[in-house]
Amino acid sequence: MFRRMDEIMIEIPDVEKPDPNAAAAIQELLGGKFGEMSTLNNYLYQSFNFRSKEKLKPFYDLVMSITAEELGHVELVSHAINKCLRGSTDYKEPDKTPLGSVKDARLSYHFLAGAQGAMPYDSMGNPWTGANVFNSGNLVEDLLHNFFLECGARTHKMKVYEMTDHPAARAVVGFLLVRGGVHVVAYAKALEIATGVDVTKLVPIPSLSNKAFNEAWKYEEKGVHTKLYTWSENDFTAIDQIWKGTHPEDGLPLEVIQGSPQGFPIPEAPAVEEEFAPGISAEDFKLIAKRLKMSGNIAD
Repeated sequence: MFRRMDEIMIEIPDVEKPDPNAAAAIQELLGGKFGEMSTLNNYLYQSFNFRSKEKLKPFYDLVMSITAEELGHVELVSHAINKCLRGSTDYKEPDKTPLGSVKDARLSYHFLAGAQGAMPYDSMGNPWTGANVFNSGNLVEDLLHNFFLECGARTHKMKVYEMTDHPAARAVVGFLLVRGGVHVVAYAKALEIATGVDVTKLVPIPSLSNKAFNEAWKYEEKGVHTKLYTWSENDFTAIDQIWKGTHPEDGLPLEVIQGSPQGFPIPEAPAVEEEFAPGISAEDFKLIAKRLKMSGNIAD
């Protein structure tokens, strides 16, 4: 089962800097081949279909815990996209073309079908597909695939970071570079235990440290790259048999934390009347409030 909290993993800067094309680029980190929907669903189905989980419990626990974190990454990237789209248009009467300013946006689907919100697509508007999911059932093959998937995701994050200086985009991408790096090292260590091959010698791929990115470096200064969470109060404790020793890049000690990290409030998304969202007028709201009071037997 999953437990959900009304929080996101980091606080995203609240700036008035609409950038639809930055949002389009970030879509690759959501619905692209190496995006967060791919990492989530790869690990999700590997965890559903895991064989001999009792005998191979540390590996099962690792995939289970990382799956839970990936759900939070999908959420975080979606809010980064929303922040970049915010303020792209203004309300006007329909005949005054209120969406005219975004007709040339590289991914106009944000405005035609999404009311200026994130969608399960890549940067070119192609829908995410389950064909991106790999689950061979073979432990080593799946771990090797996951290592490659995280390295590919890391490359794409670096490129998106270099494409835009939008504060919301960079804050999220910088954080995900650090957390994605944790998963790279985790799968490398799992492969070493499973095969005896020291895969951590390949880290980092690409050969550029997260410390080269200001929005990633600040998290590494706090040791965020050394922590792996169980995302459960009681389960998945065996990951400490894999996530142990020191980090291969800076030699800092690794730490397993039972539970989840502290979260931050989910940003409020304002109405976009020119997109008919949420489509509730002030008068409608008063009627809804009245009906809620009546159904709850609440007196004025």
